[in-house]
Amino acid sequence: MQRDFHYYATYCAAYLAGYSHEESEEIAYSAALVDFCSATLLKELGGPADAATTQLQMEMMDMPGDRYGRQEITRIWASFHFLPYDLHARVKGGRRYRDKYRMICNTNSDLLVETVQLAKEASLQAAGIAMHVLADTWAHRYFAGTPSLVINNTNYHFYEDVPEGDEVKLRRVTFRHSTSKPDDIENGIYTNTIYQMIEDSVMNLGHGRAGHLPDYSFVKYRYLPAWAEYEEYVKDNPAEFLQAFRQMVYALKYLRGEYPEFEKEVYDTESVDPYAVEIDRFLRVRRTDSDLGWKTLGEQLSGKGLPEFRMDRHFDEYRAAAEKDETVLGRFFAAAIRQKQMVSLRIMESGNRIVTLRKKRRRIREGADV
Repeated sequence: MQRDFHYYATYCAAYLAGYSHEESEEIAYSAALVDFCSATLLKELGGPADAATTQLQMEMMDMPGDRYGRQEITRIWASFHFLPYDLHARVKGGRRYRDKYRMICNTNSDLLVETVQLAKEASLQAAGIAMHVLADTWAHRYFAGTPSLVINNTNYHFYEDVPEGDEVKLRRVTFRHSTSKPDDIENGIYTNTIYQMIEDSVMNLGHGRAGHLPDYSFVKYRYLPAWAEYEEYVKDNPAEFLQAFRQMVYALKYLRGEYPEFEKEVYDTESVDPYAVEIDRFLRVRRTDSDLGWKTLGEQLSGKGLPEFRMDRHFDEYRAAAEKDETVLGRFFAAAIRQKQMVSLRIMESGNRIVTLRKKRRRIREGADV
Protein backbone atom coordinates (compact mmCIF):
# COMPACT_ATOMS: atom_id res chain seq x y z
CA MET A 1 0.00 0.00 0.00
CA GLN A 2 1.01 3.61 -0.48
CA ARG A 3 2.07 5.87 2.36
CA ASP A 4 -1.31 7.65 2.42
CA PHE A 5 -3.01 4.44 3.52
CA HIS A 6 -0.39 3.41 6.07
CA TYR A 7 -0.37 6.91 7.58
CA TYR A 8 -3.66 8.74 7.07
CA ALA A 9 -5.94 5.71 6.76
CA THR A 10 -4.39 4.22 9.89
CA TYR A 11 -5.07 7.49 11.70
CA CYS A 12 -8.71 7.34 10.56
CA ALA A 13 -9.04 3.72 11.69
CA ALA A 14 -7.55 4.47 15.11
CA TYR A 15 -9.78 7.47 15.65
CA LEU A 16 -12.90 5.52 14.64
CA ALA A 17 -11.78 2.77 17.03
CA GLY A 18 -11.86 5.21 19.95
CA TYR A 19 -8.27 6.39 20.29
CA SER A 20 -7.62 10.09 20.91
CA HIS A 21 -6.19 12.38 18.23
CA GLU A 22 -2.73 12.19 19.81
CA GLU A 23 -2.85 8.40 20.19
CA SER A 24 -4.08 7.99 16.63
CA GLU A 25 -1.17 10.08 15.36
CA GLU A 26 1.31 7.88 17.24
CA ILE A 27 -0.22 4.70 15.84
CA ALA A 28 -0.24 6.16 12.32
CA TYR A 29 3.38 7.32 12.56
CA SER A 30 4.53 3.84 13.52
CA ALA A 31 2.47 2.19 10.80
CA ALA A 32 4.12 4.42 8.18
CA LEU A 33 7.61 4.10 9.68
CA VAL A 34 7.65 0.37 8.89
CA ASP A 35 8.43 1.27 5.26
CA PHE A 36 11.49 3.32 6.27
CA CYS A 37 13.17 1.59 9.22
CA SER A 38 16.16 0.10 7.39
CA ALA A 39 19.53 -1.14 8.65
CA THR A 40 21.07 2.05 7.25
CA LEU A 41 18.69 4.23 9.28
CA LEU A 42 19.22 2.16 12.43
CA LYS A 43 22.99 2.51 12.10
CA GLU A 44 22.62 6.27 11.71
CA LEU A 45 20.44 6.47 14.85
CA GLY A 46 22.43 3.96 16.89
CA GLY A 47 19.39 1.69 17.14
CA PRO A 48 19.33 -2.13 17.34
CA ALA A 49 20.11 -3.76 13.97
CA ASP A 50 17.47 -6.47 14.56
CA ALA A 51 14.73 -3.82 14.47
CA ALA A 52 14.94 -3.36 10.69
CA THR A 53 11.47 -3.55 9.14
CA THR A 54 12.47 -2.86 5.53
CA GLN A 55 15.53 -2.90 3.29
CA LEU A 56 16.90 -0.34 0.91
CA GLN A 57 17.62 -1.53 -2.61
CA MET A 58 21.37 -1.24 -2.09
CA GLU A 59 21.14 -3.15 1.20
CA MET A 60 19.48 -6.06 -0.58
CA MET A 61 21.99 -5.97 -3.42
CA ASP A 62 24.83 -6.06 -0.87
CA MET A 63 23.42 -9.10 0.93
CA PRO A 64 25.34 -12.35 0.43
CA GLY A 65 23.88 -14.34 -2.44
CA ASP A 66 23.85 -17.47 -0.32
CA ARG A 67 21.19 -19.09 1.85
CA TYR A 68 22.05 -16.85 4.81
CA GLY A 69 21.49 -13.70 2.77
CA ARG A 70 18.13 -14.94 1.51
CA GLN A 71 17.08 -15.80 5.04
CA GLU A 72 17.88 -12.29 6.26
CA ILE A 73 15.80 -10.82 3.44
CA THR A 74 12.92 -13.20 4.18
CA ARG A 75 12.88 -12.44 7.91
CA ILE A 76 12.13 -8.81 7.20
CA TRP A 77 9.78 -9.03 4.23
CA ALA A 78 7.73 -11.98 5.49
CA SER A 79 7.38 -10.49 8.98
CA PHE A 80 6.20 -7.01 8.02
CA HIS A 81 5.03 -6.91 4.40
CA PHE A 82 4.10 -10.38 3.11
CA LEU A 83 2.77 -12.27 6.11
CA PRO A 84 2.52 -15.99 5.18
CA TYR A 85 -1.00 -17.35 5.02
CA ASP A 86 -0.61 -21.10 5.62
CA LEU A 87 2.72 -22.45 6.83
CA HIS A 88 1.30 -26.00 6.77
CA ALA A 89 -0.39 -25.94 3.35
CA ARG A 90 -0.55 -29.27 1.52
CA VAL A 91 1.44 -28.76 -1.67
CA LYS A 92 2.42 -31.01 -4.55
CA GLY A 93 6.07 -30.97 -5.48
CA GLY A 94 9.44 -31.12 -3.78
CA ARG A 95 10.31 -29.63 -0.43
CA ARG A 96 12.12 -26.61 -1.88
CA TYR A 97 9.02 -25.61 -3.81
CA ARG A 98 6.73 -26.42 -0.88
CA ASP A 99 8.74 -24.18 1.46
CA LYS A 100 8.33 -21.23 -0.89
CA TYR A 101 4.67 -21.90 -1.66
CA ARG A 102 3.88 -21.82 2.06
CA MET A 103 5.26 -18.27 2.25
CA ILE A 104 2.54 -16.82 -0.02
CA CYS A 105 0.76 -13.91 1.63
CA ASN A 106 -3.00 -13.72 2.03
CA THR A 107 -5.56 -12.20 4.36
CA ASN A 108 -7.02 -13.65 7.58
CA SER A 109 -4.20 -16.02 8.47
CA ASP A 110 -3.35 -17.55 11.83
CA LEU A 111 -0.21 -15.40 11.77
CA LEU A 112 -2.34 -12.27 11.40
CA VAL A 113 -4.30 -13.23 14.51
CA GLU A 114 -1.04 -13.72 16.39
CA THR A 115 0.36 -10.44 15.03
CA VAL A 116 -2.61 -8.47 16.37
CA GLN A 117 -2.61 -10.40 19.65
CA LEU A 118 1.09 -9.61 20.08
CA ALA A 119 0.24 -5.89 20.11
CA LYS A 120 -2.42 -6.34 22.80
CA GLU A 121 -1.55 -4.47 26.00
CA ALA A 122 1.68 -3.35 24.36
CA SER A 123 2.63 0.10 23.07
CA LEU A 124 0.88 2.32 20.56
CA GLN A 125 3.92 1.66 18.38
CA ALA A 126 3.16 -2.07 18.46
CA ALA A 127 -0.39 -1.29 17.36
CA GLY A 128 0.93 0.74 14.45
CA ILE A 129 3.23 -2.05 13.30
CA ALA A 130 0.38 -4.55 13.51
CA MET A 131 -1.81 -2.28 11.37
CA HIS A 132 0.89 -2.04 8.71
CA VAL A 133 1.19 -5.82 8.59
CA LEU A 134 -2.60 -6.24 8.46
CA ALA A 135 -3.00 -3.70 5.65
CA ASP A 136 -0.25 -5.27 3.58
CA THR A 137 -1.91 -8.69 3.71
CA TRP A 138 -4.63 -7.12 1.52
CA ALA A 139 -2.35 -5.24 -0.89
CA HIS A 140 0.28 -7.99 -1.19
CA ARG A 141 -1.87 -11.11 -1.22
CA TYR A 142 -0.73 -13.81 -3.67
CA PHE A 143 2.92 -12.70 -3.50
CA ALA A 144 5.60 -13.96 -1.09
CA GLY A 145 8.20 -12.14 1.00
CA THR A 146 11.03 -14.38 -0.16
CA PRO A 147 12.97 -14.29 -3.44
CA SER A 148 11.32 -16.78 -5.81
CA LEU A 149 10.74 -16.62 -9.56
CA VAL A 150 8.27 -19.51 -9.55
CA ILE A 151 6.11 -17.83 -6.89
CA ASN A 152 6.40 -14.12 -7.69
CA ASN A 153 6.93 -13.88 -11.45
CA THR A 154 4.43 -12.29 -13.84
CA ASN A 155 4.01 -13.01 -17.54
CA TYR A 156 2.32 -11.60 -20.65
CA HIS A 157 -1.16 -12.33 -19.24
CA PHE A 158 -1.49 -9.33 -16.94
CA TYR A 159 -4.53 -7.12 -17.50
CA GLU A 160 -6.08 -4.11 -15.84
CA ASP A 161 -9.79 -3.27 -15.73
CA VAL A 162 -9.91 0.35 -16.88
CA PRO A 163 -13.15 2.35 -16.41
CA GLU A 164 -14.32 4.23 -19.50
CA GLY A 165 -17.51 6.10 -18.75
CA ASP A 166 -20.11 3.57 -17.66
CA GLU A 167 -18.12 0.65 -19.07
CA VAL A 168 -14.95 -1.17 -18.12
CA LYS A 169 -12.24 -1.96 -20.68
CA LEU A 170 -9.78 -4.81 -20.23
CA ARG A 171 -6.31 -3.50 -21.09
CA ARG A 172 -3.07 -5.44 -21.13
CA VAL A 173 -0.45 -4.04 -18.76
CA THR A 174 3.01 -3.23 -20.13
CA PHE A 175 5.91 -3.64 -17.72
CA ARG A 176 9.29 -2.02 -18.24
CA HIS A 177 12.42 -1.55 -16.18
CA SER A 178 13.03 2.19 -16.26
CA THR A 179 13.46 3.60 -12.78
CA SER A 180 13.96 7.12 -14.15
CA LYS A 181 10.42 7.25 -15.53
CA PRO A 182 7.25 7.34 -13.42
CA ASP A 183 4.47 4.83 -13.94
CA ASP A 184 2.27 5.86 -16.87
CA ILE A 185 -1.18 4.89 -15.61
CA GLU A 186 -2.95 6.60 -18.51
CA ASN A 187 -1.35 4.18 -20.96
CA GLY A 188 -0.96 1.20 -18.62
CA ILE A 189 2.86 1.23 -18.49
CA TYR A 190 4.42 0.30 -15.14
CA THR A 191 8.01 -0.09 -13.96
CA ASN A 192 9.04 -3.47 -12.54
CA THR A 193 12.22 -5.32 -11.64
CA ILE A 194 14.49 -6.81 -14.29
CA TYR A 195 13.60 -10.37 -15.31
CA GLN A 196 16.07 -12.82 -13.80
CA MET A 197 15.94 -16.53 -14.57
CA ILE A 198 17.78 -17.22 -11.30
CA GLU A 199 15.07 -18.58 -8.99
CA ASP A 200 16.40 -16.91 -5.82
CA SER A 201 17.37 -13.53 -7.33
CA VAL A 202 16.34 -10.57 -5.17
CA MET A 203 14.64 -9.23 -8.31
CA ASN A 204 12.03 -11.92 -7.68
CA LEU A 205 11.13 -10.71 -4.18
CA GLY A 206 7.51 -9.89 -3.35
CA HIS A 207 5.63 -8.04 -6.09
CA GLY A 208 8.78 -6.60 -7.67
CA ARG A 209 7.92 -8.27 -10.98
CA ALA A 210 4.64 -6.30 -10.94
CA GLY A 211 6.29 -3.08 -9.74
CA HIS A 212 4.23 -0.69 -7.63
CA LEU A 213 0.99 -1.64 -9.36
CA PRO A 214 -0.31 -3.95 -6.57
CA ASP A 215 0.00 -1.07 -4.08
CA TYR A 216 -2.22 1.36 -5.99
CA SER A 217 -5.68 1.65 -4.46
CA PHE A 218 -7.43 2.33 -7.78
CA VAL A 219 -6.28 -0.74 -9.70
CA LYS A 220 -8.23 -3.88 -10.47
CA TYR A 221 -6.02 -6.40 -12.22
CA ARG A 222 -5.87 -10.05 -13.25
CA TYR A 223 -2.92 -12.34 -13.90
CA LEU A 224 -1.81 -15.99 -14.08
CA PRO A 225 0.52 -17.00 -11.22
CA ALA A 226 2.56 -20.13 -11.93
CA TRP A 227 1.94 -21.48 -8.42
CA ALA A 228 -1.82 -21.54 -9.17
CA GLU A 229 -1.21 -23.68 -12.26
CA TYR A 230 -1.91 -20.58 -14.38
CA GLU A 231 -5.44 -20.09 -13.17
CA GLU A 232 -6.45 -16.46 -13.52
CA TYR A 233 -6.50 -14.51 -10.27
CA VAL A 234 -8.42 -11.24 -10.01
CA LYS A 235 -7.36 -8.54 -7.54
CA ASP A 236 -9.89 -5.76 -6.90
CA ASN A 237 -7.93 -3.21 -4.86
CA PRO A 238 -10.67 -0.58 -4.29
CA ALA A 239 -13.00 -3.18 -2.78
CA GLU A 240 -10.23 -4.96 -0.87
CA PHE A 241 -8.64 -1.80 0.53
CA LEU A 242 -12.01 -0.77 1.92
CA GLN A 243 -12.34 -4.20 3.52
CA ALA A 244 -8.83 -3.84 4.93
CA PHE A 245 -9.88 -0.55 6.54
CA ARG A 246 -12.92 -2.20 8.11
CA GLN A 247 -10.68 -4.92 9.54
CA MET A 248 -8.23 -2.35 10.89
CA VAL A 249 -10.98 -0.56 12.82
CA TYR A 250 -12.12 -3.86 14.30
CA ALA A 251 -8.54 -4.85 15.19
CA LEU A 252 -7.87 -1.51 16.87
CA LYS A 253 -11.07 -1.79 18.88
CA TYR A 254 -9.82 -5.18 20.04
CA LEU A 255 -6.49 -3.63 21.04
CA ARG A 256 -8.35 -0.97 23.05
CA GLY A 257 -10.16 -3.72 24.94
CA GLU A 258 -13.58 -3.44 23.30
CA TYR A 259 -13.53 -7.12 22.29
CA PRO A 260 -12.11 -10.04 24.31
CA GLU A 261 -10.75 -11.85 21.22
CA PHE A 262 -9.50 -10.96 17.78
CA GLU A 263 -11.16 -13.20 15.21
CA LYS A 264 -10.59 -13.81 11.51
CA GLU A 265 -12.93 -12.41 8.88
CA VAL A 266 -14.58 -9.88 11.19
CA TYR A 267 -14.97 -6.36 9.85
CA ASP A 268 -16.35 -3.20 11.44
CA THR A 269 -19.08 -2.08 9.10
CA GLU A 270 -21.01 -0.09 11.68
CA SER A 271 -18.25 2.48 12.20
CA VAL A 272 -16.93 2.52 8.63
CA ASP A 273 -19.89 2.25 6.30
CA PRO A 274 -21.28 5.76 6.95
CA TYR A 275 -18.10 6.88 5.13
CA ALA A 276 -17.90 3.98 2.65
CA VAL A 277 -19.13 5.92 -0.39
CA GLU A 278 -16.63 8.72 0.23
CA ILE A 279 -13.80 6.24 0.81
CA ASP A 280 -14.64 4.26 -2.31
CA ARG A 281 -14.61 7.46 -4.33
CA PHE A 282 -11.09 8.51 -3.41
CA LEU A 283 -9.75 4.96 -3.48
CA ARG A 284 -10.65 4.91 -7.20
CA VAL A 285 -8.83 8.13 -8.10
CA ARG A 286 -6.35 7.12 -10.81
CA ARG A 287 -3.04 8.72 -9.89
CA THR A 288 0.30 7.45 -8.66
CA ASP A 289 0.34 9.74 -5.63
CA SER A 290 -2.43 10.30 -3.13
CA ASP A 291 -5.33 12.67 -3.68
CA LEU A 292 -5.23 13.18 0.14
CA GLY A 293 -8.71 11.74 0.57
CA TRP A 294 -7.69 9.88 3.72
CA LYS A 295 -6.17 13.07 5.18
CA THR A 296 -9.36 15.00 4.54
CA LEU A 297 -11.44 12.24 6.15
CA GLY A 298 -9.17 12.13 9.19
CA GLU A 299 -9.45 15.87 9.75
CA GLN A 300 -13.21 15.62 9.28
CA LEU A 301 -13.43 12.89 11.92
CA SER A 302 -11.33 14.53 14.62
CA GLY A 303 -11.63 18.20 13.78
CA LYS A 304 -7.85 18.42 14.06
CA GLY A 305 -5.22 19.22 11.46
CA LEU A 306 -3.06 16.30 10.36
CA PRO A 307 0.58 17.04 9.51
CA GLU A 308 2.31 15.23 6.68
CA PHE A 309 4.33 12.19 7.65
CA ARG A 310 7.88 13.09 8.66
CA MET A 311 10.13 10.13 9.14
CA ASP A 312 12.54 12.10 11.36
CA ARG A 313 9.82 13.41 13.66
CA HIS A 314 11.17 11.55 16.73
CA PHE A 315 14.85 11.21 15.80
CA ASP A 316 16.12 13.97 18.09
CA GLU A 317 14.21 12.58 21.06
CA TYR A 318 15.83 9.17 20.57
CA ARG A 319 19.35 10.52 20.11
CA ALA A 320 19.12 12.73 23.22
CA ALA A 321 17.43 10.21 25.54
CA ALA A 322 19.34 8.53 28.34
CA GLU A 323 16.63 5.85 28.56
CA LYS A 324 16.07 5.13 24.88
CA ASP A 325 13.62 2.30 25.55
CA GLU A 326 11.12 4.88 26.83
CA THR A 327 11.12 6.93 23.63
CA VAL A 328 8.74 6.59 20.68
CA LEU A 329 11.47 5.01 18.55
CA GLY A 330 12.63 2.83 21.41
CA ARG A 331 9.15 1.36 21.76
CA PHE A 332 8.89 0.99 17.97
CA PHE A 333 12.19 -0.91 17.82
CA ALA A 334 11.17 -3.23 20.66
CA ALA A 335 7.83 -4.02 19.00
CA ALA A 336 9.50 -4.61 15.63
CA ILE A 337 11.95 -7.09 17.13
CA ARG A 338 9.12 -8.99 18.83
CA GLN A 339 7.13 -9.19 15.59
CA LYS A 340 10.13 -10.47 13.63
CA GLN A 341 10.94 -13.02 16.32
CA MET A 342 7.39 -14.31 16.39
CA VAL A 343 7.02 -14.75 12.63
CA SER A 344 10.50 -16.23 12.20
CA LEU A 345 9.86 -18.70 14.99
CA ARG A 346 6.53 -19.81 13.52
CA ILE A 347 8.19 -20.36 10.13
CA MET A 348 10.90 -22.50 11.73
CA GLU A 349 8.44 -24.44 13.88
CA SER A 350 6.54 -25.39 10.72
CA GLY A 351 9.65 -27.15 9.43
CA ASN A 352 10.18 -24.57 6.69
CA ARG A 353 13.89 -24.21 5.91
CA ILE A 354 13.54 -20.75 4.38
CA VAL A 355 14.25 -19.29 7.80
CA THR A 356 16.53 -20.99 10.32
CA LEU A 357 18.44 -19.96 13.40
CA ARG A 358 21.46 -17.77 12.88
CA LYS A 359 23.44 -20.03 15.21
CA LYS A 360 22.77 -23.72 14.82
CA ARG A 361 23.36 -24.43 18.49
CA ARG A 362 20.96 -21.80 19.68
CA ARG A 363 17.88 -23.33 21.26
CA ILE A 364 14.57 -22.46 19.63
CA ARG A 365 12.33 -20.92 22.22
CA GLU A 366 9.74 -18.21 22.63
CA GLY A 367 11.43 -14.83 22.66
CA ALA A 368 14.71 -16.09 21.21
CA ASP A 369 16.58 -13.68 18.96
CA VAL A 370 15.97 -15.36 15.61
